Order: sequence, then C-alpha cells, then structure tokens
Amino acid sequence: MRSDGTSLYATRDLAAAIDRMDKYNFDTMIYVTDKGQKRHFQQVFQILQIMGYDWAKRCQHVPFGVVKGMKTRRGDVTFLEDVLNEIRLRMLQNMASIKTTKELENPQETAERVGLAALIIQDFRGLLLSDYQFSWDRVFQSRGDTGVFLQYTHARLHSLETTFGCGYLNDFNTACLQEPQSVSILQHLLRFDEVLYRSSEDIQPRHIVSYLLTLSHLAAVAHRTLPIKESPPEVAGARLHLFRAVRSVLANGMKLLGITPLHLTSRRQLMSQQSLIDTFECFSPKDVSPFYKIVFDEHICWEEQENGNKHNGYSYFHL
Repeated sequence: MRSDGTSLYATRDLAAAIDRMDKYNFDTMIYVTDKGQKRHFQQVFQILQIMGYDWAKRCQHVPFGVVKGMKTRRGDVTFLEDVLNEIRLRMLQNMASIKTTKELENPQETAERVGLAALIIQDFRGLLLSDYQFSWDRVFQSRGDTGVFLQYTHARLHSLETTFGCGYLNDFNTACLQEPQSVSILQHLLRFDEVLYRSSEDIQPRHIVSYLLTLSHLAAVAHRTLPIKESPPEVAGARLHLFRAVRSVLANGMKLLGITPLHLTSRRQLMSQQSLIDTFECFSPKDVSPFYKIVFDEHICWEEQENGNKHNGYSYFHL
C-alpha cells in the first residue's frame, strides 16, 4: 500500500483475480485492455504463479490498439456516451432525408441499431492489436464491407420470409439447389463452425466479421439471380429455405459481435433504408459500361423503374 493508505494498481488486480477464482472457478479469465497494459498483466500473472496459484496460467490478456481521430461535437476527449449519441444523431439525419423514413415504427431504435452495427464492424474488421484511423464517413458508407451492409442484408432477407413464408416454408427439396450461387452459399454456411472455433482460439472477432460480410455478398448475388416469385413451387421453396438459413446464420453471427439484427416488417420500410444502403455496385456484360443496379425485390422492381433501361430483367440507371 502507499503511504496514504491507498492500494496499488497491481495489488488490486492480484486481489481481484483471487476473488474471481473463488467466486466463479473460471476455466479462463480474459482481460481486454489497451496494449499499453501488456507488461502490467504479464507481471500480475507471473506474481500469481509465484504465490502458488497454478490457475494463473488460465489468465489471458487480450490487448487492443488505439483508435485515432475519433472526435465528437464536444471536442477531442471522447467518451463512449458521446460516440453513441453521435451515432444516433448522424443516422437520424441520414434517415430524415428519405421521405419514407416516417413509415418506420421506431426510427430512433433503427438509427441506433444500424449505427452501432456500423461502429462495431469498423472496430472489429482488423486485428484487435492494430491502431487505426477513425472516420465517421467510412463508418456510415452505404456500400462496401460495413455494418450498414450487414443490417440491410438481414432486413432484406427477413422481408423475403415475411412476403413468401406462408406458402413455401413447409416441405422443400434440396436437390433443387443446383445453381452455382446456391452451392457457394451452402459451402460457405458449412464453414460457420470452423470460423467460430478459430475466433475462440485466438480471441479475434475479425474472422466472424469477414465471414458475415462474405455471406452477405453471396446472398446479394443469389437474391438477384435466384428469384422466388414465378419459380416452380418446389424450386421456390428450396430457395426460400436457403435464404432463411443465410439469415439465421447472419443473425447469430451479428449477435455474437454485439449487434442486434434489424427486422423491417414491410417492403416499404425496407425501401426507406436508402439512407443506409440503396445500391449494390455491379457490372453488366463486358461490352457495356459499369452500372449501379437499383436494388428492389424482384416482384416490385418494375413498379419502381422510371427513365431506366431494362437489362436482364432489372432496371439500370447509368450514372
């Protein structure tokens, strides 16, 4: 103890570790702090072993890097509360620019869920130990590998189930899933356990993030090329089950990362999320210049197109 009677940082951690072992009899105790604490925890774990506590070998320090450039309206010193408030405010501002946002049952909750997903995915995409430059603009990008994209994909798949679920979710024949897009998704779904195991082994959420982003891209391609409406019932049922499996795995993975998946109860609510993500970049055949395809459900895309050119069953707008 210090001369003034207060305890040291190290002695508090020693006492806390012993107390936690007595209370919880843990298999593993993981300390997650910034990398500047690395030497401190090495010393704490060594002292516990010298004191005769063999379970100290089951203590682990997971260091994380520094987030640079994160500023809020209150200045350079950033508190979590400020960041969360900033997320909510920015998302609401984006959503307010879209006419149909008012149709959302709870725009505040939607803004918070999508904003948190955006922040978490940016933070977990790389090695925890790595420093990175924070950018509000990059966090809220509507295209690319972002948390916004994951939320949109989940909401879109949920909308498919809501629209077609009653008619096709009884029996299905997996033999109908022969297309390359279906096979790619099935193969990727089979890797989920492997990815979870890998993340648990090295305590790195980036493996789950990478897996979910790839799954979302595969689902986007399949949604464009494997229609449900106007397909034979057996084929439609198999495809809907495939999309439901994707949504289930996507939701479970997001929850593991601390993200609450977004559910939208109608197609109009889904369309109101243009402020979150409203286009997928895609390319037409080689002899045609790049286009952005406006993303609609197959059964409503013709209702929405104006001043566009029909191409391969979709409406394209040249930018």
